[in-house]
Amino acid sequence: MKDYIEERVLELADYIIETGATVRATAKKFRVSKSTVHKDITERLLEINPGLAAQVKAVLDNNKAERHIRGGMATKEKYQHHED
Repeated sequence: MKDYIEERVLELADYIIETGATVRATAKKFRVSKSTVHKDITERLLEINPGLAAQVKAVLDNNKAERHIRGGMATKEKYQHHED
């Protein structure tokens, strides 16, 4: 694996752990695709640092569990703005 890819993978992982960011938010921050972030943190990180991969997985699992709540809040906010 090329050095710059390995460096990116570790940066993405650290960012997700520190901020609790979603894949989408991480992709936007680092200006890469969601597919790249997902592949980096689910496949490449496992090869580089399995312990860190487990921490990232815990954050992503939590984000997935809360996804329906965030979606509901976004819908609520959308329709509150339409009432104005």
